[in-house]
Amino acid sequence: MTTTTTATTAPVLAPVAAPTARRRRRSLAPGRRLPASRLIGPALLLVLWAAASAAGRLDPAAVPAPWTVLRTAAHLWTDGTLTTDILTSLQRAGAGFAIGLTAGVVLALVSGLSRVGEALIDGSVQLNRAIPTLGLIPLFILWLGIGETFKIAIIAIVVYIPIYLNTHAALSGIDHRFVELAEVQGLSRLAFVRQIVIPGALPGFFVGLRLGVTGSWLGLVVLEQINATSGLGYLMFQAQNYGQSDVILVGLLVYGVFGLVSDSAVRIVERRVLSWRRTLSN
Repeated sequence: MTTTTTATTAPVLAPVAAPTARRRRRSLAPGRRLPASRLIGPALLLVLWAAASAAGRLDPAAVPAPWTVLRTAAHLWTDGTLTTDILTSLQRAGAGFAIGLTAGVVLALVSGLSRVGEALIDGSVQLNRAIPTLGLIPLFILWLGIGETFKIAIIAIVVYIPIYLNTHAALSGIDHRFVELAEVQGLSRLAFVRQIVIPGALPGFFVGLRLGVTGSWLGLVVLEQINATSGLGYLMFQAQNYGQSDVILVGLLVYGVFGLVSDSAVRIVERRVLSWRRTLSN
């Protein structure tokens, strides 16, 4: 008797092909920094200005062409007028900025590290901030005269307020756990300031520093039109009396270049000093 055995074969499943390429995760960061990115915007404005002037869309008496402004700037530089005015403006802005920077940092440290200092200083600074700084000009003229002193004093006030506010806010925002850690480690007051306070306050300080640098130029353009005999503001005021819009634009462009260069310098220093931070900007 022969027994027939039927072999059963299990179904063979075809292997699933692995995906050839994984789907890349989308980055939420802004991406790599473009080279000379801060010059792209001003360059675009310059191109639009030149194109509008060449097409006759702008009134030459009101808005001269870029090449007209460039010729005027070259002429003023050659006869020495622009050089003298630039040096005078730099001296005023530099003196006021140095005083305002020192005052803002010292007041912020005293107010941020001491409750008594905060009670004595912070309220007065907040009151000063609420008063328009340029509105103090008549009072400062009565106090200090109409010479250089009141101009430097007004610039110093314009500078110290943003430096104080941002530095004080950074000091107040330091996590209290770092203070407790410093106490547990037995750090001295000086070591506490050097290792915890200063690193914690630097980001806010640099924000205030950038605002202070810009504010010094904004205040200067107004102050140099009050009983001044030199400076970029004086040059622009005289040009207004004679209807020289090209000279006014030269002064505005010089102010803009100074503001952009000084702000970029502060940002470079900030990036180097705060290189330990991982932020969207770096």
